[in-house]
This record gives sequence, structure tokens and C-alpha cells, in this order.
Amino acid sequence: MKSFLLVGLGGALGSMARFAISLSAASLSAAWRFPIGTLLVNVIGCFCAGVIAGLMWKTTQLNDDARLFLLTGVLGGFTTFSAFAVETLDVVRRGDQGMALAYAFGAVLLSLLAAWLGALTVR
Repeated sequence: MKSFLLVGLGGALGSMARFAISLSAASLSAAWRFPIGTLLVNVIGCFCAGVIAGLMWKTTQLNDDARLFLLTGVLGGFTTFSAFAVETLDVVRRGDQGMALAYAFGAVLLSLLAAWLGALTVR
């Protein structure tokens, strides 16, 4: 139960932060016709996830509760792209660059295809 509460609280905070950034970037996004808010959220989230993952790999100071709250909760609510980035880096860190490349390209292509098929289904 504690794990669910940590993830839920972190997810709420991450979602609110994402919403705040999206609101702030809305005027730029409309003027540029580019989803700058989403790009900012994904880049910031991936940077933070990299810092947290690096700390986890380097030290034992981040316990499972911190990992659940920060990575799964806060950054999971902020951006799921951060989980994708850390998982890909973890495969690279284990020494399987080919698998990491296949996962990265496959995840992006399949996600775009799924989104397109989902939109096509509604039409």
C-alpha cells in the first residue's frame, strides 16, 4: 500500500508540473505551430531521470521508496518519455547497444503507428 501512495503522490506532483509548463509554453506553441511544451517536458523529464538513474547506479543512497516516488511517480506523471530513456540507457549500460537501438527505434515507430491507427479507428 505504501508503494501505491508514493507513486500516486509523486504522479500527482509530476502531472501538475507538466500542466504548469504546458500552460506557460502555450503561447509559444501556438505562435511557432510546434508543441514546445511537450518537448520541454520530455527533455526536462529525461534529464532528471538521467540524474536520478545515475545516482542510483553510482550510490545506494536512493532506496526503493525514493525510486518509486521520483522515477515512477513524479517523472512518470511528468513524462513517460523519461522511463523510455532510462530503460534504453540501462540496456546500453548492460552492454547491448544493438538491443538498445532496436528498442529505441521500435518503440518510437510502433508508438507512432499505434497513435495513427488509434486516430484512424475513430474516423
